Amino acid sequence: MKDIIASSDNKFYKLLKKLDKKKYRDENSIFKAEGEKFLGENINFNKIIVKESKFEYFEKKYNISQNENLTILKDNLFDEVSTQENSQGIIFLYSKNLNTILDIKGDVVILDDIQDPGNVGTIIRTMIATGFYNLVLTKGSVDVYNPKTVRATMSGIFKLNVIYEMPKNIVKFLKENNYLTISTALYKDSVSYEKIELKEKNAFIFGHEGGGVSDYMINNSDIKAIIPIYGNIESLNVSVAAGVFLYKMKEKIIGKK
Repeated sequence: MKDIIASSDNKFYKLLKKLDKKKYRDENSIFKAEGEKFLGENINFNKIIVKESKFEYFEKKYNISQNENLTILKDNLFDEVSTQENSQGIIFLYSKNLNTILDIKGDVVILDDIQDPGNVGTIIRTMIATGFYNLVLTKGSVDVYNPKTVRATMSGIFKLNVIYEMPKNIVKFLKENNYLTISTALYKDSVSYEKIELKEKNAFIFGHEGGGVSDYMINNSDIKAIIPIYGNIESLNVSVAAGVFLYKMKEKIIGKK
């Protein structure tokens, strides 16, 4: 059986606590993912951390003691680093995606200053479901490596490229690489998403929950698009809008083949 961390003075334990803050996730280029489901993902992790009282369960089911990167925490310490009320007693450390915008090939989804972890997590799951694998967020958007966001992605965080970049650099990349840039925005000259004709490379932009896509991104877009609303409501939640929009765009892409 591996050594058990029992002291709150332990350096590794202190690091685990710090990883709840973006500053330390960025400094160490690692993040936490919590839950038994991650044992089923074929993704290399840096560390596996188990609650002492749950060790026997995971050892019997998964033979985890054979993993050289295993760390066991006393229950009270594990509860301090867990971000879930009803934790399953297992946490993983993963390396962050260190790609840059220059690594992107093909269609891209851009999230402009979206702040809600749940919305971003849902959008990531929708991207995987619709076969879009490049995600760019403007700097200032919520951190996708926030434990709440990681949990909301249902492991989708590991299946796409995630890049943070300044708006001006995003626009520069899109223009230099001949992307058709589509912002979802309610303007007089906005067109229904039904009428969009996609090109070889396309960028789909979704905006802040309250203010929508920024003026800068809209002014540098080729198309402003809307999703028709048939009932008496002003707008859709951004994750719902992204879901509807991306499925429609995927249908168009499939239809062109």
